Amino acid sequence: MNSLGFDKAPKDTRVVVAMSGGVDSSAVAALLKSEGYDVVGITLQLYDMGANAPSRAKSCCAGRDIYDARKVAEDIDIPYYVLDYESRFREEVIDDFADSYMRGETPIPCVKCNQTVKFRDLLETAHDLGADCMATGHYVQRKLGVNGHAELHRAADPNRDQSYFLFTTTQEQLDFLRFPLGHLMSKAETRALAAKFGLEVADKPDSQDICFVPDGKYARLVEKLRPEAGEPGQIVDLDGNVLGDHRGLIHYTIGQRRGLNIGGTAEPLYVVKLLPETRQVVVGPKSALAIQMVYVKELNWLDGDAIDPNGVEVEVKLRSAMAPAPATIYPEGPGAARIELHDPQFGIAPGQAGVFYAGDRVMGGGWITRQELLASHAPTAA
Repeated sequence: MNSLGFDKAPKDTRVVVAMSGGVDSSAVAALLKSEGYDVVGITLQLYDMGANAPSRAKSCCAGRDIYDARKVAEDIDIPYYVLDYESRFREEVIDDFADSYMRGETPIPCVKCNQTVKFRDLLETAHDLGADCMATGHYVQRKLGVNGHAELHRAADPNRDQSYFLFTTTQEQLDFLRFPLGHLMSKAETRALAAKFGLEVADKPDSQDICFVPDGKYARLVEKLRPEAGEPGQIVDLDGNVLGDHRGLIHYTIGQRRGLNIGGTAEPLYVVKLLPETRQVVVGPKSALAIQMVYVKELNWLDGDAIDPNGVEVEVKLRSAMAPAPATIYPEGPGAARIELHDPQFGIAPGQAGVFYAGDRVMGGGWITRQELLASHAPTAA
């Protein structure tokens, strides 16, 4: 077996590497090339590279990133292609991002991008190129289970772990994918690897912002795509009393405290719920953010067997930055599940994901559709 798990020589194993132009995917391409694999690099052009794409130093897949990826491919002497996926990306990711905000949700476009454009469309291209597998620079680990199928595990470095963002990866995709950096203990090791191969991107800063919103001004983009998103409305308390006015639901997220412009209250107020049907922002004390029950849709379950109707004990992450919390999950019909948290969690928003873990293994996850506040704090606003 070679290092990628195939019973043939590396030179006879074709690997498509998804190259973003950053240090991670560049290091992957260089490492596999050095091991003798037949490496092909592909970068996806995901959005307009024209006048609206200035120096996006902190975003991925921008014009500079394509230049950097091409330069790495030239330096390590591998075939390299840029594929125009702008229309697919617009439909599957950007439009969905705007529509999600219109529904009062807090979207995660990076997951949608992995779910659709990268791990669906790009994988099809890799198959068309005769690849044995596709490798990425994600910090997750792929391990073989007792049944011979691949399992998705958290990265060795908990500070770099990206498993939350890959919960939609299907079993078929996981069997085809490889993640050569997941076992590394720090980003410094990746940079050292890139420096070893003489890559100019070895010290390139990490991408931080959503690629199509490099300035972080999400509301402005959503208003441009959906002008009605900026319509004003009322800010109400848990009993429906009007406390003030707001300048559009897209300017607010669950758990937000700043920018409400409401004074004279006995305790700080937080955004507890968004009601797009009535254009109301519901606010309440921090205790009103406590969530005991969460429902998810489009469930992706990687365990093989169906979820036990009597419940499965897991740890769940309901935001990318939160520590996993103990919970029990129950099936709720086709492709859906109910999460009963053992202890209340705070600031959970529809549009985010509930991702299930058994130790370091990702068992699956789904998109949060709604959450239930503790009974004492259920809003009565219409």
